[in-house]
Amino acid sequence: MAGLMEKIFGSYSSRELKKITPLVNQIMSLDSHMQAFTDQELKDKTIEFKDRLAKGETLDDILVEAFAVVREVSYRVLGMKHFEVQLYGGIILHHGRISEMKTGEGKTLVATLPAYLNGLTARGVHIVTVNDYLAKRDKEWMGKVYEFLGLSVGCIVHGISNSERKAAYNADITYGTNNEFGFDYLRDNMAIAQEELVQRERNFAIVDEVDSILIDEARTPLIISGQADISTDLYSRFTRVGNRLKKEEDYTVDEKANSVVVTEEGVAKAERMLGVENLYAPENTNLIHHLNQALKAKELMKRDRDYVVKDGQVIIVDEFTGRLMFGRRYSEGLHQAIEAKENVKIERESQTLATITFQNYFRLYDKLSGMTGTAE
Repeated sequence: MAGLMEKIFGSYSSRELKKITPLVNQIMSLDSHMQAFTDQELKDKTIEFKDRLAKGETLDDILVEAFAVVREVSYRVLGMKHFEVQLYGGIILHHGRISEMKTGEGKTLVATLPAYLNGLTARGVHIVTVNDYLAKRDKEWMGKVYEFLGLSVGCIVHGISNSERKAAYNADITYGTNNEFGFDYLRDNMAIAQEELVQRERNFAIVDEVDSILIDEARTPLIISGQADISTDLYSRFTRVGNRLKKEEDYTVDEKANSVVVTEEGVAKAERMLGVENLYAPENTNLIHHLNQALKAKELMKRDRDYVVKDGQVIIVDEFTGRLMFGRRYSEGLHQAIEAKENVKIERESQTLATITFQNYFRLYDKLSGMTGTAE
């Protein structure tokens, strides 16, 4: 029945595409008209569009002409003219939706259409890629189109200074990675003075590989952390206590639940070794936590399975791929407990100062769109 209905009425996507076909036809019909313009006349179109917007016209009012201008400029500057399918993609992105475009359909070129149109408002357009290489490449490559038309282009990559970031965010169109945009937002929220802020409003974002960033990694937290004020000697002390406690007699291990439970005998022994009257007293809650982590490190975290020791460092092994996860650390003092167990240098535990998920960060934009080869 569903298949029959689709044959009669068409799928949702095909119905939506039919609605924007007249716009695509109008853009294509302006091709010869645009070819007759000189370079200067095409550049002057940006001034004209901004003037029309200032007088009350909307972006949708100038969409057809603006897309036609970008199409012609792209041909003159890059030697590439947008195909019909790319015009469909550009309109869908401008409407704040997801455009399914297979590899080879020119997603990078498609983004120039809505980016230029929305860049005319001077409120900023962010084009989000998955790595620094692509951000730099696309900014240098597609930036020629925007710069020809008088719009400024910036690029946010790892390692640039605050003043460079600020300048990039103040550009009409800014390329960058999801990580850099997210971390800049967190750093801005931690800033003490107005002049330390680098971002401005979050107006419109075009996310490449949107399924990867907003589905696969949607709940991945971006975290800015600082060192907690906890002595590293404490971990060594609890490792010694844990080593003197006996399995089954002083504590039980549930490997399935990945937990360790200290028995009454174990608590009494630990209290004597630590010289405290009551391990469960409110002022000692951190001590019972450290004891549990020391026992987890002893019984549940296996060397050369869960982690390896390399160059005096404890490095996590990814349980799915078996790869070494350099730079990653177990949280809540477990990594320090393993370092104490392995008798390597104990790094200070970190505490979270600011955090946000990709999902919540991109919700902050007034308009959000994306491209992927696997949208449906």
